[in-house]
This record gives sequence, C-alpha cells and structure tokens, in this order.
Amino acid sequence: MLEALVRTEDIDWSLVNAFHLDEYIGLSEDHPASFRKYLRERFVDRLPSKLGAFVPISPGEDPEAECERLNEMISSHGIDVAFIGIGENGHLAFNDPPADFETEIPYKVVELDDACRRQQLGEGWFETLGDVPTHAISMTMRQIMSAATIICTVPDARKAIAVREAVEGPVTPELPASLLQEHADCRLYLDKAASVFLLSR
Repeated sequence: MLEALVRTEDIDWSLVNAFHLDEYIGLSEDHPASFRKYLRERFVDRLPSKLGAFVPISPGEDPEAECERLNEMISSHGIDVAFIGIGENGHLAFNDPPADFETEIPYKVVELDDACRRQQLGEGWFETLGDVPTHAISMTMRQIMSAATIICTVPDARKAIAVREAVEGPVTPELPASLLQEHADCRLYLDKAASVFLLSR
C-alpha cells in the first residue's frame, strides 16, 4: 500500500499532513521494529516532494506528555483518510481487546496483550518475547473512526479469522476491528490468504 502511495502521481504532498498511528514505548527510533523508522524509510523519505507535515509519535521518557502533545496537534485537523490494518487478535492500531470504544481522546497509552506481543515476535521484529515492549502509544478507536474514509489493508493467513469476525461477527470490544462495520466509508483490501474464510462461503 505504501509503495502504491509513493508511486501515485498528481498528488501535491505539500498539502498533506500525516499523523502517525501507533508506536512502542521504550524503543529508539533506529530500532528495526520502530514504526517511525518504518514509515520514514518506506514512505516519507521516498515521496517525490515533501509532506506538509509528518507528525511521528516520539514517546521518549514521558509518554503521557507525548499524548498531550499529539492530542493538541491533531485536534485542529479533520482526518480525511486513515490507513490501517487488522491484527491477529483483531486490534486496530494498538487497541487490543477489550478495546475502549468510548474514549474521545485522540491518543493514549495502552498496554499490549500477549497475543499482540506474540504477533510482533512472530513477524521477526524481536528475538524473544521478553524483547517486545509491553506498552505503546496508540491512536484511539474513536479517532480512527472519525476519518472520512478508512482504507484497511490486511494480508496473511494468520489474520483470516480476525478478518472473518470483523466482517461477519457482532460489533464488540472483544474484536476491536468489528467496529469498522459502523463506518460509512470503510474499504477493506485483502489478499487471498486473509480472505480464505470469507471466500469459502
């Protein structure tokens, strides 16, 4: 998806303000698992022109203060489009189950559940489960849902069950991605592996 964005022509990137979705607490920006590093290398630094603004999450020594900074900055912006995925446990950003569907604050500190941390280990970003951070700063569910359009891209068979439950199951905090059913313009892009339980019906 990021590759497609980088290649897209006729976008005036100087008019685009991009807000970072989530980031681990306790990782340096140069750590291989840092999402700031990932976005800069695969998106921000590859664009043909400079973004109007890129607002990364930088937890530092005071994650709560960083949330306050982010909340103040994003409060003056309407979100035109959110680019998200779905985790193996059905999370959106780092809103693990049971997710908070009620809070109106844009960013908050969250604790990562065991399934989420094991997903990060399984994807090869960390050597041991003990290396995976236990907390992160995440954009909240209501802030994601406030976007005019949501583009949700989900690859991999490991996420097929979560995709099925998000699409066909009840809307519940126990499967955070199920809340996408209530969005007026959510577009879901799956590879064959992630869609296998949908295609089998």
